[in-house]
Amino acid sequence: MDIIFCDELLQEIFHRLPPPSSSAVSLVSKRWRRLLLSSLSSLTLRLSPNHPPLPSLSSFLSHHTYLSSLSLSSSAVATTAFSDSLLVSVSAACPNLTRLRVSTGPVSLLPLLSLSTSCPRISSLSIILSRPVLSLFFLSYFTCLKSLTLTLTGNGSPDSISDQFTSYSTPLELESLSLAGIRAGDYALTWLWKNCNYLTLSKLVFENCEGVGDNHSFSCFIKGLKSLHEAELKTCRSIISLILLNLAENRSDSLSSLSIHDGGNRESLLHFLRETRCNLRKLDLRLPLDLEDIHLLEIGTKFNQLHVLRLQSCCMVTGEALKTLGLALSDNLEELALTNCDVINKQNGYGFLVELAQNLRKIKILDLSYNHTLVDKEFASMISSYCDLRTLKLRGCSRLTNLSLISLAKNCRHLESVDLVYCHGIEVEGVEFMILNCSKLRNLQVEDRKVSEAARRWMADKVIEVQI
Repeated sequence: MDIIFCDELLQEIFHRLPPPSSSAVSLVSKRWRRLLLSSLSSLTLRLSPNHPPLPSLSSFLSHHTYLSSLSLSSSAVATTAFSDSLLVSVSAACPNLTRLRVSTGPVSLLPLLSLSTSCPRISSLSIILSRPVLSLFFLSYFTCLKSLTLTLTGNGSPDSISDQFTSYSTPLELESLSLAGIRAGDYALTWLWKNCNYLTLSKLVFENCEGVGDNHSFSCFIKGLKSLHEAELKTCRSIISLILLNLAENRSDSLSSLSIHDGGNRESLLHFLRETRCNLRKLDLRLPLDLEDIHLLEIGTKFNQLHVLRLQSCCMVTGEALKTLGLALSDNLEELALTNCDVINKQNGYGFLVELAQNLRKIKILDLSYNHTLVDKEFASMISSYCDLRTLKLRGCSRLTNLSLISLAKNCRHLESVDLVYCHGIEVEGVEFMILNCSKLRNLQVEDRKVSEAARRWMADKVIEVQI
């Protein structure tokens, strides 16, 4: 058979094989292994910046005929020259590339222009730029670009802000925009605010940002978005008020998912909750000092169609407010996360989880990770209300014991995935009981020392994946 099929036909066959078959195919012969590698459509390379890219890198990449997605990272911080040389190799060898992620270090303008010409089909691009950034006009040469992830580094400041008043005749048809490391003086971003198509952008992410460039252009941009479905704001305390106030003034009702982590503002969050026209389906908040009972009451009043609610490290809310919120969301909520929640960890909060569960019987995904004082008695009383539960995360709930797993197996007949890592009170016997009594279990996360040889045999028979 090895000589019947030509290389091109074998490559086409291997390209269509499911991933689990790859390991078996690679063992047939050296030829099959070589052709299998060349048929890969996605490739991730981790390179060392201490050694210049080998001249053979372009040759290596050129053998991957079907390569459409490439991710390049490094084992340490790399220089701009190193990252530029990688882009040159990619430009020379990957004409069919559609997705490229370069996280080795900053890249410069000329290799990016070369990339836009050599790889005209790129629709997803993730790069790092070093200050000063004088212009983002080069993005207009990536005519198929739909997703952009841009990180700014360094301490330089631009000598010119000519892009502040420059508009490109054909708007960027971006669907996803992710920005990291932006500062108030990064006026080159103004080009983005003026040239992104208001009708196509559906996802906007800010991470570790202290500014947005020109505030007026940014405000006009946010207020004008017509199809924004998802917004993520992570560690952006300096600009959170600006973003939330402008989102509240956006007259579109398209926003369905909002995530705010590590940096909020109580007043602007409350204003957004009261004034926005959107109908959120997913809300993810990690605001230890900025989330209070009044916010929860507004969420329950305004967003009773929520399907996903994630609250992390909520230090300033009470059990009564959470119970009121649960009652308001009882008809539609399917995923709930209360991780490292002070209400659970405080003695006077004992028992509120039981009442909360009685109002949220449609929950399919529950995350109670890192609630160190959660005990078997309350867990057993609570879990009896979650009969339709499919995924449960108890990571770091150190006071739970094997008794909780007995209650879990008894009440949650549809359970498919459980995370028990760092549950120090759960031992080998409890894990074995779970495996034997949860007929639909397919994924289990637990320490290796808690998985006996018998348990491994049972998991193999039941096709249960264990993640350690």
